[in-house]
Amino acid sequence: MQRRTFIRNSAMFGGLTLINPSDLFAGTSTIEGFPIVRTLKANRNFQSESVEKAIAEFTKNVKDQELAWLFNNCFPNTLDTTVTFSMKNSRPDTYVITGDIDAMWLRDSSAQVWPYMAFVAKDKQLKDLIAGVINRQTQYILKDPYANAFYNDADKKGEWTTDLTDMKPGVHERKYEIDSLCYPIRLAYNYWKTTGDTAPFDAEWKKSIEAILKVFKEQQQKTSKGPYHFQRETAKATDTRALEGYGYPVNPVGLICSAFRPSDDATVFSFLVPSNFFAVVSLKQASEMIREISKDAKLVAELKELSTEVSQALKDHAVVNHPKHGKIYAFEIDGFGNHLLMDDANVPSLLSLPYLDAIDSKDPIYQNTRNFVWSKENPFFFKGTAAEGIGGPHVGMDMIWPMSITMRALTSTNKQEIKDCITMLKATHGNTGFMHESFHKDDPKNFSRPWFAWSNTLFGELLWDTYKNHPELLTK
Repeated sequence: MQRRTFIRNSAMFGGLTLINPSDLFAGTSTIEGFPIVRTLKANRNFQSESVEKAIAEFTKNVKDQELAWLFNNCFPNTLDTTVTFSMKNSRPDTYVITGDIDAMWLRDSSAQVWPYMAFVAKDKQLKDLIAGVINRQTQYILKDPYANAFYNDADKKGEWTTDLTDMKPGVHERKYEIDSLCYPIRLAYNYWKTTGDTAPFDAEWKKSIEAILKVFKEQQQKTSKGPYHFQRETAKATDTRALEGYGYPVNPVGLICSAFRPSDDATVFSFLVPSNFFAVVSLKQASEMIREISKDAKLVAELKELSTEVSQALKDHAVVNHPKHGKIYAFEIDGFGNHLLMDDANVPSLLSLPYLDAIDSKDPIYQNTRNFVWSKENPFFFKGTAAEGIGGPHVGMDMIWPMSITMRALTSTNKQEIKDCITMLKATHGNTGFMHESFHKDDPKNFSRPWFAWSNTLFGELLWDTYKNHPELLTK
């Protein structure tokens, strides 16, 4: 994902300058000692009564005023600043930007509204908002299932029109990523399970599932490299693909290739393990929905067959022996026996697999992997004077993503670990009241992206989940 990046102490980052979030979200104080940095009510894009009630409840019962302030700012940030809702042809329609980029990522838009699913049973407007996201994602997948991000204007040509790939008008970026096709299924499945509403899942939605299945089968690369290739004229190696845009070769062992990671960085070995785990879950969920809603037995069988094949291939090829941590899951492999051992902060990551219902958190290989990714043996684990956490190539060395700390807590069964993660996040918002894409391990005021809604909403999800399940961690 190409982003406008705003960082303090910016000399080491090419002279980029900070846009103060207070300039974007100015107001006056209502929580003693803390300024209002949340968008003022009259200027919010969307308002949910149930979300406001949750904020009021949290603020009343959590005596730590800084945490209450952070929850008030972060949890509604997607609704306040990034969504545009309307009715089109009597159907909900929702466009969701990431924050500082006016484009809708299939992944980010799904993740940004995900935490609000807990409130849709009592909030029809919120239910319609999420249905609108599903409807819009269906349109985008049918437009180009290999693209990861789209414009609201179907005819717009943006900054990446010169990329060497099959760019279409209305497409912001065409970086093919497995997770971009899994996230819409995850959102659709849980919306269906939560609400029982089948209105979004019409013939067009079924075609989108068929399109996803077609891409996944093509990207197993059993008989050819498939139709997708991507190159970009750039000095940033992770923004383009090698070998005429097809990437390094793979041995077709049943896994699905992903040209890019959820960070929008190019993969080294195209069998991206966390995303293949995600695909196994998503294919199962899609097969259940098609069976119950569309009644297409042939498509159900094809979805289940691919899910089973990928699952078995992960068992056969994704586990490696680490000299210190024992059996762990590799991050990327090529099917020839080569593997890359690391983890990236973005989701899906190896750390996040239980959060995505892809693996049991008690699985011994996952636990070994968890120990590995949160250690110096992971080249993108950083520990400094301010915090410790995982980053990735996208922003660079020594830059910790708050998302990784949040995900560590969301996948933890250890109360002290959860509390420690929340304490760390509370201490590293850089005096802004918001989470960011990343911050320097020794200086939280040196950060990227003051307006990154996914990171904000995910942190809000953690606080609400902790408040509901382990209130003692917040109220003592």
